This record gives sequence, C-alpha cells and structure tokens, in this order.
Amino acid sequence: MTMTDPIADILTRIRNALIASYDTVEVPSSKMKIDIVKILKFEGYIRNYKLLQDTKQGSIEIYLKYNEDKSPVIKGLKRISKPSCRVYASSKKIPKTLNNLGITILSTSRGVMTDKEARRLGIGGEVVCSVW
Repeated sequence: MTMTDPIADILTRIRNALIASYDTVEVPSSKMKIDIVKILKFEGYIRNYKLLQDTKQGSIEIYLKYNEDKSPVIKGLKRISKPSCRVYASSKKIPKTLNNLGITILSTSRGVMTDKEARRLGIGGEVVCSVW
C-alpha cells in the first residue's frame, strides 16, 4: 500500500505515541523524515533518534522527551503544506509559530531548516510543518 503523505504519517505517529506516553516510536525512513528528526533533536523536542537498517527502506527509532511531571515536551504538531495544497512562503513572509515559541520547518533550496535559519539566510521555501 502506498502512502500519500509520509510527512503527515510521521507527525501522526509522534503525536499518537506522545498521547500514549511511549518512550520510543518507529517510523519508516526517508531523507526528508531524517532531516525533520534531526531538526527536532537539535531544537530539543526529542531526546535522540537512531537509524535502523532492517529492511531495504530502513526505519528511524525516535526517543521521545518528557518533562519531570511526565508531560510531553512537544505540545503540538501541525502539517501545513499538504500534497493536495502546497504552501510556499518567501523569506519575509515565513509564518511564526506561537510568536516564535515554537518552530516552523521549511524545505528550501538549501535543504530542510527551521524558520529562524531561513530568515537569517534570507531564503523562502515550502512550509512543511509547525512544532510547539
């Protein structure tokens, strides 16, 4: 079975694992998903991740992060650009997530990056998702 939106799938798997208070979640691997997980790790939204080469595609094991009171660090994940309706933004019109308390992930000509990096470099791109 083919998946029409693999980015929405990884966001949904993370969201569901956080609701169920899982320590880890495993998702099928792709370059875009690895880039998104790297950003989540760098920004402190997840503890770590590990690439597993069990099949020809491989998978990513994501270690989720919780606060001391067992509440998840990630409060929300939202897919912005969808296969049916792509959303693009110039460097001056990149949306802010919760007044810069969250991050917006963009796919640019220089790779996948956060909204802060794209503004600093002065480039726009496809608005993939928001995390807060």
